[in-house]
Amino acid sequence: MGKKRKQQQRVDDSVTAGLPKQQAVTLADQLGGDVLAKLKAAKQDLTAKEQAAEEERQAKLVFERKQREKNKSFEELLNEYGDKGSKF
Repeated sequence: MGKKRKQQQRVDDSVTAGLPKQQAVTLADQLGGDVLAKLKAAKQDLTAKEQAAEEERQAKLVFERKQREKNKSFEELLNEYGDKGSKF
């Protein structure tokens, strides 16, 4: 196995070593425009989904915080605010 890997590396090195850096073949060049466009669209879709999931998580946290505040017992409110209540 070791011999095959060394031979492959030599072949790969010889292909790119003969070309200047400007003419080296990139992955984007090999894929073609259509496949590259599909990959970029998939990436944008994935980032949009991740952002929507994060916004949903934040909204859920805010809702849960409001529900906890709303459902506090009198004892919890008294301990939290004490005698600081506003006088009307």
